[in-house]
Amino acid sequence: MKVLLVTMYFPPAGGGGVQRPLKLAQYLPALGIETHVLAPHDPKWVHRDAELRVPTQAWIHRVRYVGPRARKPAEELQRAEGFDRALVQAQVTARRLLMPDASVTWNLTAIPAAIRIARRERIDAVITTSPPGSIHFVGAAVQKATSARWIADLRDPVVANQHRRADTAATRARQAANQQLARLVSRRADAVSCVSEAIADEIRAMDPRGVVRTIANGCDFDDFAGLEYRPASRFRITHTGSFFGRRDPRPFLQAFHDSGLDAVARFVGDFRSSDREWADSLGLGDRIQLVEYAPRAESLRLQRDSEALLLLVPDAGGRGKGVLSGKVFEYLAAGRPILAVVPPDGAAAELIRETRAGMVVAPDDVDGIRVALEVLHARFLDGGLPPVELSEKTRAGLSRRARIEEMAALLQEVA
Repeated sequence: MKVLLVTMYFPPAGGGGVQRPLKLAQYLPALGIETHVLAPHDPKWVHRDAELRVPTQAWIHRVRYVGPRARKPAEELQRAEGFDRALVQAQVTARRLLMPDASVTWNLTAIPAAIRIARRERIDAVITTSPPGSIHFVGAAVQKATSARWIADLRDPVVANQHRRADTAATRARQAANQQLARLVSRRADAVSCVSEAIADEIRAMDPRGVVRTIANGCDFDDFAGLEYRPASRFRITHTGSFFGRRDPRPFLQAFHDSGLDAVARFVGDFRSSDREWADSLGLGDRIQLVEYAPRAESLRLQRDSEALLLLVPDAGGRGKGVLSGKVFEYLAAGRPILAVVPPDGAAAELIRETRAGMVVAPDDVDGIRVALEVLHARFLDGGLPPVELSEKTRAGLSRRARIEEMAALLQEVA
């Protein structure tokens, strides 16, 4: 079987969104599936990671990215003044006019390239993995122009995204565009793979023509090989990942302040200036450490070398319940206790409880977060916090390879 994987986020891009397509390109060839990857030369993403290795067993095809670069508008607007500020505002507004997302213009080069590859290599199936959602136009085009089957891989909800902002005219227009995209996926895709049941339910409600299957992210246990945990003199709790949308560190920071513990809260990744100013107002001093974006290897090292890990998932009016991000599995693979500040009746909370990997507290429960911190700190002082031990059966079931095997089975079923 021959597969074409179309992804916007692939090295040299960095960040968590790279890992699912990167692991697909790594493991599918090992399962006997000839794998071709179509990705931009440079997606103009906000982060780059030169240390990420591209799989040598997959065929990598590059095509020029046509479109605006990714931005952090709030940060840029805060730093800019006068004419520069007006220019940034105009550029941000122009990005927001592109529907269903700012990367839709990549289709101008990606669609012709994907069709050429599919015809030349006699591709049996094309997988388009989002975000961005507009990448699924490539799958629909290849399906129509060739005999290839199309699997749409959804890592975010198409419609009910937990990070979507307040109700405005622009938001409503984008929502309408995403609803049209969701209908295209449900009506045309031969199969839809989803990282969580909540996303799968969203597609199933649209009466899809193809099979809809949940294929969650997995644990990359091998990525932590050789990384050590060395107990520190002070309790360290680490959060890795960027803050955007409705992801909010403030309830945790308030609880951390109220606890008065001699401990360090370490945030690795983009931290909004407004959140930094709010943290400064609490007078946390050396109890908080802000580490700029780090390559994946360094991020994994810091996770392993922590007393505990902090997971933050917003409730977002109930939309956060179904979120089961790759970060959850990455933390499980790190093997350190997790403080999960997530919807208590959601998918992430259920997995943390099933694996006995940590403590669960509601995102807005400041007192509950404080108590959890005090419990973890007391255990740290009383002999230290032991690693999270998963049984061999659990490790096998949660491994990334197991999830790629599920994708391979779906490919065989569809193609």
